[in-house]
Amino acid sequence: MSNEQIEVLVVGAGQAGVAMSEHLSDNGVPHLVLERDRIAERWRTMRWDSLVANGPAWHDRFPGLEFQDVDADAFATKDQVAAYFEAYAEKIAAPIRTGVEVTSVTRNEGRPGFRVETSDGVIDARFVVAATGPFQRPVYPPIVPDGAVARQLHSSDYRNPDQLPEGNVLVVGAGSSGVQIADELQRSGRQVHLSVGPHDRPPRSYRGRDFCWWLGVLGLWDLETPAAGAEHVTIAVSGARGGHTIDFRALEASGIQLVGMTDTYDAGTLIFCEDLAENIAQGDANYLALLDAADEYVTRNGIDLPEEPAARELGPSPSAATTPLLSLDLAEAGITTVIWATGFATDYGWLQVDALDENGRPAHRRGVSTEPGVYFVGLPWLSRRGSSFIWGVWHDAKHVAGHIATQRSYAAYDRQARG
Repeated sequence: MSNEQIEVLVVGAGQAGVAMSEHLSDNGVPHLVLERDRIAERWRTMRWDSLVANGPAWHDRFPGLEFQDVDADAFATKDQVAAYFEAYAEKIAAPIRTGVEVTSVTRNEGRPGFRVETSDGVIDARFVVAATGPFQRPVYPPIVPDGAVARQLHSSDYRNPDQLPEGNVLVVGAGSSGVQIADELQRSGRQVHLSVGPHDRPPRSYRGRDFCWWLGVLGLWDLETPAAGAEHVTIAVSGARGGHTIDFRALEASGIQLVGMTDTYDAGTLIFCEDLAENIAQGDANYLALLDAADEYVTRNGIDLPEEPAARELGPSPSAATTPLLSLDLAEAGITTVIWATGFATDYGWLQVDALDENGRPAHRRGVSTEPGVYFVGLPWLSRRGSSFIWGVWHDAKHVAGHIATQRSYAAYDRQARG
């Protein structure tokens, strides 16, 4: 039986795959999007129950469709985000085939394109776009051995406090996920320890404007490379409970015990780094730097926005920073659960072409890989700081689709010349 043939195969139907489909259609490029589960599956099943988007609805969307059931300044729930992408795919008539997993991509020999093996047969594709995003394989350091506590899980497997065994909780990682989970657990009546590493802590809003707006007008979303040493620094911001600035002083006041980065485990005791004060101080410095830049922007442009001097009143450092807890006997502290909010790794075992570096990470420039005909979209810092955000991936997909359309035009010219 002949293989199915398609000009462009897009792997993944999350926000990146839907964006690619729109721009490929706009360029008149025939394509197919394959998704092993459902559209926007990770928004449905790899998030906790109470999760909302970290950006307001006016910002965290594609240009062609507004959220119909969310106020512009509110934060969409995970289910509303998933429904949004389903509606968007329907709006653009995206050719998405769900329930089909791509198992391997190899280059054809002696002719253009790639052999794509799937759970539903073989497809011959001239171009392949990996739109599987950055949240592919949950990772956490193998510090706490199995059996040391009743349960260990990654933040992607956390749903709500009721799923955890009775007892106290250690949350490792203080980006948006870790902080929101720790706060929810503490509010549910658990005693929570929160392990805090390096982070960027922007204000949720300042002078009446959301931080997403400030990063936009200040050009910070369009930064093409992260600051030295900040490539993997997490952003601590929250849209929960209507949106608020994450403040580790307030978290400590709520009863959460702050500790530094989790370092080692020895005979039932966790050892923490002596870096809590430094991490909080650097987060404060980032926070104040954004306020300074915002004030300068207001003055320079003569914009009438209300002053907000109280935003600079940070108060004393948390007591946990001045007298840090450097070790914790897990049993004595009643810790029965450790939640690792420590991020994800990519997994491109199915992509068996020369598009990855020696560490298995995508080798590309603005999504155009080192393997001609293979592209990436949806990755952090693909072209700019905003690349992994909903609106950012839409703009990156436009560039990638344009590159594909250009390559198709050259190939068409070659065929005409040979005729």
